[in-house]
Amino acid sequence: MTNCICYYNSPDNSSTGQGNNYFNNGCTTPLPSSGVNTFTNPPAFVDLAGGDFHLNPASPCINAGNNSLITNTTDLDGNPRVAGGTVDIGAYEFQATVHYVNLASPIPSSPFTSWATAAANIQDAIDAASAGDSIVVSNGTYNTGGRVVYGSMTNRVVINKAVTVQSLNGPAVTVIQGKRTPVNSAMRCVYMANNAVLIGFTLTNGATRTTGDVFKEQSGGGVFCESVSAVVSNCAIGGNSANIYGGGASSGTLNNCTLTRNTAVQVGGGAYSSTLNNCTLSGNSSASGGGACYGTLNHCLIIGNSARDPQGARIGDGGGTYSCTLTNCTLMNNSARVSGGGAAWGSLFGCLIVGNTALQGGGAAPNLLVNCTVVGNSAPSDGGVGGGLGGGILGGTAVNSILIHNTDTFGAPNYDDTTLSFCCPALDPGGTGNITNDPAFVNEAGGNYRLNTNSPCINSGSNAAAPGVTDLDGNPRIVGGTVDIGAYEFPTPTSVISYAWLQQYGLPNDGSVDYLDLDGNGMNVYQDWIAGLNPTNALSVLQMLPPAVTNNPAGLAVSWQSVSNITYFLQVSTNLAGQPAFSTIQSNLTGQTGTTSYMDTNATNGGPYFYRVGVQK
Repeated sequence: MTNCICYYNSPDNSSTGQGNNYFNNGCTTPLPSSGVNTFTNPPAFVDLAGGDFHLNPASPCINAGNNSLITNTTDLDGNPRVAGGTVDIGAYEFQATVHYVNLASPIPSSPFTSWATAAANIQDAIDAASAGDSIVVSNGTYNTGGRVVYGSMTNRVVINKAVTVQSLNGPAVTVIQGKRTPVNSAMRCVYMANNAVLIGFTLTNGATRTTGDVFKEQSGGGVFCESVSAVVSNCAIGGNSANIYGGGASSGTLNNCTLTRNTAVQVGGGAYSSTLNNCTLSGNSSASGGGACYGTLNHCLIIGNSARDPQGARIGDGGGTYSCTLTNCTLMNNSARVSGGGAAWGSLFGCLIVGNTALQGGGAAPNLLVNCTVVGNSAPSDGGVGGGLGGGILGGTAVNSILIHNTDTFGAPNYDDTTLSFCCPALDPGGTGNITNDPAFVNEAGGNYRLNTNSPCINSGSNAAAPGVTDLDGNPRIVGGTVDIGAYEFPTPTSVISYAWLQQYGLPNDGSVDYLDLDGNGMNVYQDWIAGLNPTNALSVLQMLPPAVTNNPAGLAVSWQSVSNITYFLQVSTNLAGQPAFSTIQSNLTGQTGTTSYMDTNATNGGPYFYRVGVQK
């Protein structure tokens, strides 16, 4: 085996003890007893779990083969077999030019395309690179040098082209350090142009100026990105500050990053106007949006952030986030001086909001919440006007959400001045689809807010409002036909009917009665549920009533036995042998208690007219 990768096989990679396997210029483990220039370091594929076996820019297999042993001119992708002067090990040739950085490089020589000639600082390697190239950086703390891009704001590292800058061994051992004092000579850690990529660094002690352009010189203490096309991955961004926006990061797309103890005077202690995926934001602070402001957050943990004006003014909104869109995130133990301990003025889908605190809206205020679980938040009073309101939610709208066991001083503890539908609060707010049963968590005291097997929230939400395709655990969002209430979907429902509805009539939720006609009215239990009927009362039916001829206006008044909170559609036919026999004449008809009517002003002659009514889901 020559210039080959033989790794991650089971039960072993080779039978080296038999003496019949020979490795030359290879990558395998354990080290073979025969052959030369073979190493055991992991090959560093782009995505091992996802089956992408192309080489990562930091792979030790790049330029590690033997040119004299190759026989083909192209790799498995059809690209040139030798792209950087020396053949790579493996089936795929890394196509971009790689530049290397080593703090202890003895003989730096541009363009720094080998470890022997590596640059002694990151900036030199970036300057020598072209768009599409990669820069691989060895261990160390990079805290010298600096460059201005805008005004008088100095950046420790300037990635001013579409290149990938990646550490060799990750953020624990590779640090880019800015400078926080004195203020007039503060230094940001990293500036990133459009389509630049930064992977695997710790960015710390960076700061912005207190004068100059509010975005380009006073925002993004850890990293400033020109747009969300700049990507920061697997980085630890901590202990940075900004005078205006984004103590840790301003703009950019952040993947699998941690943002800790960053501060901004105005908004976005952790991040401002960024897209964050699978990130953790903790201990960040600002006047508004302690964790993040004006951003999009997916699958993030937002914990222990705060919104308090450092200058003492009575502001401080959105301890966790302010004016952000969050999907499948957890907001825990955040606090705000005034409103929205967890989140303020945003949209939250499939989120868990627990243990947050603010004078108004301990969990959230005001927001759109869909399929969220809001538990254990508080809105205490400090004796001032407006405090102690809405421990769970103040204002806004909640759909398919659990709001329970929150506390406040003066208002309704779980919600105050909030529009609810298909929710599970302790007190009935009126509206559509709400239930007041205890949600039956698996272990609320232990912090497990998933639904137990008998939870009334199972199958009790509205599919029309269901967000995305997965729940907070990453499981399918709808299981059993109807979405559950809350952030977690119960994975194995035994009935397709709302558990709360079944419990209301004393029926089992094991699916045994779903398709039985218990009251003999011609409709099974599932159909009764869809139509909002009582499955134990034969008189509770969906049926047409005799139409009535009217003259003012002329036509037929068509009526049916109905219930409130159900939406109907009405169809008509003048020829039952026609194809199709019926056509819809009106939809979105809101049901009334007892009877609902519709005036068909087209029915003005002798007919015949046939009508049927259906439930609109």
